[in-house]
Amino acid sequence: MNLTRTLLAAALLGAAGLTVPALAADEYNTSSGLTAAGAPLGLHGIDPVAFVDLGNRIDGTARHTAVHDGVAYYFGSQEAMEMFSANPAAYLPQNGGFCTFGVSVGKKFDGDPQFAAVIDDKLYLFLNEDIFREFQKDEAGTIAKAAANWDKIRTTPAEKL
Repeated sequence: MNLTRTLLAAALLGAAGLTVPALAADEYNTSSGLTAAGAPLGLHGIDPVAFVDLGNRIDGTARHTAVHDGVAYYFGSQEAMEMFSANPAAYLPQNGGFCTFGVSVGKKFDGDPQFAAVIDDKLYLFLNEDIFREFQKDEAGTIAKAAANWDKIRTTPAEKL
């Protein structure tokens, strides 16, 4: 179904008092609005493959877009996009791209790629520099608490936490 038909169907269902599934919207930290691929943008447009494999924040472009689980990701190259498409789990930010420290305390705050860490080949994002420094005081403990909380809050909208 193309984007126009999807939006029309959502509008008609909404008018009838029915709902359309959120397409995992509460499970991922995304930018508002849709990309040309018809999905909201994840990871603020930063290439997740470059982040995990190179430890480098490279801006992706709409030219190289892959959609996974209803979220669009931008890549700096066709090769990076293909690597992601072959194994998204290896590159997706943990905790849906929300701030790992926030998730460790049961909240969903924006995960800003400027404040991130790759630990054991997994990408963790943080709200800001101060929160990132708090994380660095107990990385393993924060990651463990976030992992335990994520299953509990994964599908809860951020504003309800």
